[in-house]
Amino acid sequence: MLNSLRLVLTLLAFAIAALPARAFETAATAAWVYDMTTGTVLMDKNADQPLPPASMSKIMTINMLFEALRDGRVTMETQFAVSSRARAMGGSTMFLQETDRPTVNDLIHGMIVNSGNDACVVVAEGLAGTEEAFSAQMTERGKALGMTNSTFANSSGWPDPNHRMSMRDLGILAQHLITDFPEYYPIFAETEFNYKDRAPANSRNRNPLLELGVGADGLKTGHTQEAGYGLVGSAKQGNRRVIFVITGLSSEKARAEEAERIVSWAFRQFSEKTVAKAGTRVAEAEVHMGSSDTVGLVPAQDVRLLVPALVQDRVIAEVVYNGPLLAPVTKGTPIAELIVHSPDLPDRRIPLVAEADVGTAGYMKRLTTAAKTLYARYIGSPAS
Repeated sequence: MLNSLRLVLTLLAFAIAALPARAFETAATAAWVYDMTTGTVLMDKNADQPLPPASMSKIMTINMLFEALRDGRVTMETQFAVSSRARAMGGSTMFLQETDRPTVNDLIHGMIVNSGNDACVVVAEGLAGTEEAFSAQMTERGKALGMTNSTFANSSGWPDPNHRMSMRDLGILAQHLITDFPEYYPIFAETEFNYKDRAPANSRNRNPLLELGVGADGLKTGHTQEAGYGLVGSAKQGNRRVIFVITGLSSEKARAEEAERIVSWAFRQFSEKTVAKAGTRVAEAEVHMGSSDTVGLVPAQDVRLLVPALVQDRVIAEVVYNGPLLAPVTKGTPIAELIVHSPDLPDRRIPLVAEADVGTAGYMKRLTTAAKTLYARYIGSPAS
């Protein structure tokens, strides 16, 4: 039987009351905002809709190159050839020539800072032989990373009806880059790169937040006529890191303003709170045929949650488990879930474990329990 105990989080030594945080209204056609520290989605607007990602999809090409570095298939000093196809790429470029032999380090900077379409094709051809083969590998690798709404037709984000990513997928990819490649991720915060002094007009990183002092340290802008202006970004303030993805803005100025507004909202309208300490009893579960009739339910680790800074109603928690439990019960065994309902945020589910061992009841207690059960079932219940 599913048992449910409804608790007010004041029982966990936490409560706040005031006005609710207003939901953020973004001008972006699609957006996803994620608190990476607590795993909380702060905003979801058309986040699973596959859309043209423009140059934001370059972070998938960058990811493929980072993975090649991690696997030892290339080093930062490995040189790649530049094909005539790569040299002829239009749009943003790092101005590669066919006689060049750029290193992996050069190409990473060229993709991140210069948004070089030529650099992306060089990487694709260098790793997979052709851009078509590389695009298929990108799609397959994306699915393995949990990016279920992404298909890649090229390495650069060049307009193509078969080249699509969702905002959530871009956020998943950003999280992967931040978590799995800490040695390379700081390159996303670099503001200038000028390969062989060829691109003074295209040497500045287009990320509008990097020099604003808001903790921004990545990742990638994007723009095409079809996609509008977009940005997959991240910022860290104190112990919190926020990832955000926006698209469909009308201009560079609108993108910059919206990105700054989102970062300010994400850090100022939410705060991280410890709502339960590891080992602190938050509820009890009934135990059948046990040496004790109940067992305490405790979180195995401190429970830290993100909550709106201003909340009208108290945050509510609900403990759910299948019970009564059958003895014996072993300390530390996962038994229940603490489901936290917070205004304007998705529910959080935290596992609860047994606080202590509960052995099997002795003979007399088992006999008495059995007799009570039979009485309730066959004698104490009213006739149907």
